[in-house]
Amino acid sequence: MLGAGVDKLQSLRGMVDLLPEQTAIWQQVEAAARSQFHRAGLAEIRTPLLEATELFARGIGTSTDVVGKEMYSFEDRGQRHCTLRPEGTASVVRAALQHGLLNKGPQRLWYTGPMFRYERPQAGRQRQFHQLGVELLGFADPRSDAEAIAIAWDLLTALGIGNLALEINSLGDACDRSHYRSVLVEWLEARRDQLDPEAQGRISTNPLRILDSKNPETQALLAAAPLLGDCLSASSQQRFERVRQALDRLEIPYQLNPRLVRGLDYYTHTAFEITSSELGAQATVCGGGRYDGLIEQLGGSPTAAIGWAIGLERLVLLLQAAVAPAMHPLAAAQVYVISRGEAAELQALALARTLRQAGCRVELDLTAAAFAKQLKRADRSGASWALLIGEGEIEQGVVILKDLRLSTEQRLPPELAIGELVARFCDAGPQPFSSPTA
Repeated sequence: MLGAGVDKLQSLRGMVDLLPEQTAIWQQVEAAARSQFHRAGLAEIRTPLLEATELFARGIGTSTDVVGKEMYSFEDRGQRHCTLRPEGTASVVRAALQHGLLNKGPQRLWYTGPMFRYERPQAGRQRQFHQLGVELLGFADPRSDAEAIAIAWDLLTALGIGNLALEINSLGDACDRSHYRSVLVEWLEARRDQLDPEAQGRISTNPLRILDSKNPETQALLAAAPLLGDCLSASSQQRFERVRQALDRLEIPYQLNPRLVRGLDYYTHTAFEITSSELGAQATVCGGGRYDGLIEQLGGSPTAAIGWAIGLERLVLLLQAAVAPAMHPLAAAQVYVISRGEAAELQALALARTLRQAGCRVELDLTAAAFAKQLKRADRSGASWALLIGEGEIEQGVVILKDLRLSTEQRLPPELAIGELVARFCDAGPQPFSSPTA
């Protein structure tokens, strides 16, 4: 405990604690995602928080805001340049290459975990934030674009999020983008003095990001800018049409957004965002697209890939606002164990463990307070039943099984009380761990 006159320690700005009641909602989201991904044949991958800075400089692009302004980078004691990962895709690709996963064929992967970007904190957007993402590596067919989108759409729908909208665009291949970049730069240079300072600085570094400007004057000017779609090759147009046909077949509604670009350099062909009007101005809840050049860029063979990520903070905000009644708080204990006296307390400890091993949710009162105080806590806990053990019960070889809702009780031998509770709450106890190769 901090002494008098000592300043209280606080979390760093943009680094937010998740308290138990909040964590319960996160766990439900994660459980829903795991179930959805399992049914879609996806395998989980976990990568380190800390990576070589070069990974993101090469993968994301030095001209992006993420690399140029937002990364948490430092030199470690071995003079290595390190970065806390700002996104998940580059790390997943690095892991797939390092461990030869692609030598075994296409990979259907998902991940979740914290990311770090030094940006201005706001609702649903923190400096340490969490992403849930899917990466389909080694899939070139346009149907894989539609399937990736469908997995995200179905997850959000299953969570009960309403007012969803899908926006899609094609960024074409590298040749298409190079052609469009030249056309766009020429158009922007002719209007340089009408652009805001940030957009002016991006003309030579990342002109496509100007299309995503939040400046109202710049956006108004861009209404007349050339469209990337006008620079797509015939093959890119045909590919995008097949993606649209697949979405139509899946009955996933979408809107074409010719101004939609993604903030990272590795995107090609299909780019998409899923938004919800329930989030207000910052409406994007899921974003992703195809990145056919990234794996080669990071040292692998040319390999097609597509993926997406959901910001969990923003997703939880949506759930709290839209479907809060369906999101349950911390699961209450089913059984509350009360004891008083040294021998009784030891037996209570053992009984609580036995019930937990059988699959019951059990809260063991460790205060050694009077029975009346422990019973009050049992009532507040939300448990349905209580086990009471005192010195008298130890002498008689029984425990008191109390129905906290009906205020009725029985005096039973411990094994009968355990059997009664297991029958009520624990029909199927926890399953032992089994190896996938067993």
